[in-house]
Formats: sequence, C-alpha cells, structure tokens
Amino acid sequence: MGIWGDVKNYLKNSSLMLLAIFIGVYFAFYAVNGERGIIRYMALRQEIGEAQKIAASYRRQRASLEEKVKHLSNSSLDLDLLEERARIVLNMAAQDEFIILDEE
Repeated sequence: MGIWGDVKNYLKNSSLMLLAIFIGVYFAFYAVNGERGIIRYMALRQEIGEAQKIAASYRRQRASLEEKVKHLSNSSLDLDLLEERARIVLNMAAQDEFIILDEE
C-alpha cells in the first residue's frame, strides 16, 4: 500500500474529527466576533451605560424645570417670582426703582 494508502486511511478515520474541529472553530469565531458575539455585547453594554448617564441628566433637568413650573401653577402662584421673571425677561423696571449694574 505504501504511504498514500496510510494517508488515505488516516484521513478517512480522522475526517469526522477534522469536521468537528472545523465546526468548533467556526462557532467559536462567531461567538466572539459575530453580530451577536461577545465583542458586540461589550460595546452594547458600554452604549447602554452612556445612555443611562444621559437619561439621569435629563431626569435631573426635568425635575428642576418641574420645580420652577410648580411655583407658577394656579394653586401656588408666587407673585413675587412672577414679577421678578417678567422684569428679567422684559428688561424693565418701575419708574421709582434704581438699577445698580454689577461690573461683571
């Protein structure tokens, strides 16, 4: 038979083993690098963390704005706050008031 016969027998006997190794390597590669692999999972976790930080910032900002709006509702209208905001926004003052400008 010779060497070629021995190689053919070895390949026939180990073809199932080679196929199993190839399939294992294929799935291992895509488990790490694939669209739903470990690397993509880590990137998505980082994006979620950043989005949660932004959401927390928006929640704080919303709470601050809700607190300001609460003072302007009909049930608890603070006339002094309303007058102060109107003067600042309209850049006006009463005739009997003095305005002291800060150098800053």
